[in-house]
Amino acid sequence: MAEGAGAATDSRRRGGRISMADVARRAGVSSQTVSRVSNGSPNVVPETRKRVLAAMRELGYRPNSAARALKRGEFRTLGVIVFTLSTTGNVRTLEAIATSAADEGYAITLIPVAAPTQDEVMGAFTRLGELAVDAVVVIMEVHLLDAADLRLPPGLQVVVADSEVDDRYGVVDTDQIGGARDATEHLLGLGHRTVHHLAGPVESFFAERRARAWRETLRERGCPVPEPVHGDWSAESGYRAGRELAADPDCTAVFAANDQMALGLLRALHERGRAVPGDVSVVGFDDIAEAGSFLPPLTTIRQDFAEVGRQLVAKALSRLRGEDEDPAATLVPTELVVRASTAPPGG
Repeated sequence: MAEGAGAATDSRRRGGRISMADVARRAGVSSQTVSRVSNGSPNVVPETRKRVLAAMRELGYRPNSAARALKRGEFRTLGVIVFTLSTTGNVRTLEAIATSAADEGYAITLIPVAAPTQDEVMGAFTRLGELAVDAVVVIMEVHLLDAADLRLPPGLQVVVADSEVDDRYGVVDTDQIGGARDATEHLLGLGHRTVHHLAGPVESFFAERRARAWRETLRERGCPVPEPVHGDWSAESGYRAGRELAADPDCTAVFAANDQMALGLLRALHERGRAVPGDVSVVGFDDIAEAGSFLPPLTTIRQDFAEVGRQLVAKALSRLRGEDEDPAATLVPTELVVRASTAPPGG
């Protein structure tokens, strides 16, 4: 039996890991050469590299990535803190973060937060501080960060998906205000006297931002501002709130703060015998995959969740490299997608 093979076998029998020295003996090179191959150094003769890689495969050698990370001063890992995985936007944004990070040679460590409380948020950052990440991407409303007495690990870069934040964090967000304005303007442009609003939960800053833009647009146009009704982002809450709107004969146009609530609203209007868009026009927000299959197909504001995810990773990495010194938020534009759920009054 070859000396290298015997030594490697002895390592396995002892229950130990295959070491760099085992690979070096098998390949007939120095441990320094194995180290250079493991780290991707170009300063290795191609034939020698092939021999070392073959020895790694034969012996089942796995480089100690943690040790290499400590030596380089980086872990090639992004932490991601997310409040909920039950919303379409968060799932699609997370998917784009994972794909973009992988394209850059980074892994992600996901920390879901069970409830939007200070203790939960602080616990998430504590866990990430223990798990060795280079930067943190937060898909959560930033007031939870501001409210919590966070003690971030030194040098840890934090990027958040929320546009109303101070310059402690890098910021990427959808243009929430622009999208809500476009939805309201679209309905007013069709000739509706005013626009009712099916708003998100009162504690949500995202919902508040959309409601604020809706309200300001009506005031700027000199239109009456109806009292908004609130849901919790779910279709069921949209249905419950929608029954109130459906019972109001003066309601001819509704801007719903997300597509799921718009779906519940459509059901409530149908049960009340109010045709969409003949009696009531409806606009949603998000452009979820099913929006075009609603009955009728839903006019909505498209958010580019994939681009938000890509930009979050790009900003995190640029801050790690010391390249991102612009405190301004990166806003990803929205787009009005007109379908069959909107028409002029009586149309």
